[in-house]
Amino acid sequence: MFHARLMQSAVLLFAWMLAPTASPSVAAGPPSAPGAEVLFREVRVFDGRSAALSAPTDVLVRGNTIAAIGAGAAPTGDAAKVIEGGGRTLMPGLIDAHVHVAFQTLPQTALLLGDVGYVHIAAGKGATEMLMRGFTSVRDLGGPTFGVKQAIDSGLIPGPRIWPSGAMVSQSGGHGDFRLPNELPSPPGAWSYGERMGAAAIADSPDAVRQRVREQLALGASQIKLMAGGGVSSSYDPLDVAQYSVAELRAAVEAAENWGTYVTVHAYTPRAVRQAIEAGVKSIDHGQLLDDATAKLMAEKGVWWSLQPFADDGTSTFPEGSPNRLKQLQMLNGTDTAYRLAKKHRIRTAFGTDALFSRVAAARQNAMILRLTRWYSNAEILRMVTADNAELLALSGLRSPYAGKLGVIEPGALADLLLVDGDPMAEIELLGDPARNFLVIMKDGVVHKNTLAAD
Repeated sequence: MFHARLMQSAVLLFAWMLAPTASPSVAAGPPSAPGAEVLFREVRVFDGRSAALSAPTDVLVRGNTIAAIGAGAAPTGDAAKVIEGGGRTLMPGLIDAHVHVAFQTLPQTALLLGDVGYVHIAAGKGATEMLMRGFTSVRDLGGPTFGVKQAIDSGLIPGPRIWPSGAMVSQSGGHGDFRLPNELPSPPGAWSYGERMGAAAIADSPDAVRQRVREQLALGASQIKLMAGGGVSSSYDPLDVAQYSVAELRAAVEAAENWGTYVTVHAYTPRAVRQAIEAGVKSIDHGQLLDDATAKLMAEKGVWWSLQPFADDGTSTFPEGSPNRLKQLQMLNGTDTAYRLAKKHRIRTAFGTDALFSRVAAARQNAMILRLTRWYSNAEILRMVTADNAELLALSGLRSPYAGKLGVIEPGALADLLLVDGDPMAEIELLGDPARNFLVIMKDGVVHKNTLAAD
């Protein structure tokens, strides 16, 4: 009886710890009270979908949702906070479909050899910086992010909404296997440091994959990430290597579908992507080496393509001539073809950055958006980084950690908003300098930045 009561108390405590509360404001004083109102007056609205801005109008936020737009946007009392838009642009918060909150700012050696407490603190700081760049929602595709998400949701630190995948599931010698050569072969039951910290989960059979996926779902994963092919940052696998069998991939898909969510895979090549599609995977991340036939198959099956506009900008974290750098160059050479195939076949395409191991790279998150101008119009880009990416997040279904509609400005949608000093429909470059051009950043109805407060 004592043990039963102890277990019950522990479960109740754990549930209490996970319960989210409103996030606080860091740049605009105390957080808004429940039901508080904010009126954006005289703003031109990009609603997440349209190819043009609205005429100047008013937008009323009540609590954490958009209450009204236009003639009905009148506060119910005198306590409403009024933000004078002055004809500036109000748009949904930015969404990044591929981040690694725990891995974005620290060098790889610090992640593999350092104390995990340091990793979590750096992740929290990076998450705050991400929010202040205007990214109010992100899909985290691997790493020990559950604690950072909990800290954000409970109000300990400011940061974006996080859709966490938990540990990346990888085969031995796969893209998620960061064991040192002297750790191989590993004895039965041995856990690498990366596995112990929640960065990766090594699994080498359908049953093992199923178990690891179920563990991440139990911990709160909103979707599952598997490594289905070779990668740039890992040591053992060339890019052309296909990883996992269809049976192993299908085990992950079935486990995720039983929880009402989906699997996305890291993959570059046609073979890796075709195996994933055969297994029922709903999203492909990367895919820079795909061919026309595989892209056509993705379109026919309705599979999402989460692409990153990678380019060789001279800031690689890998030494010139190293195996990782050579793999990186091979991948970079496929970026242009990948986007052209995505457009040709009208594949549902998401935007992601996948910054790793560098504060400099993480800070280029907004600049990555501007690279899309090579393939897309300004209106297409704005839609991709808001409403389109929100549709990908919605694949998590009931496993989504946040209830409500994102990526759009309409009555009833969640109030994740940016007030931009100018017209990004005409000048998409405005998104590249958030410190200067994002005058107001609101997430969940709470103002985290307001440079107009003294006006």
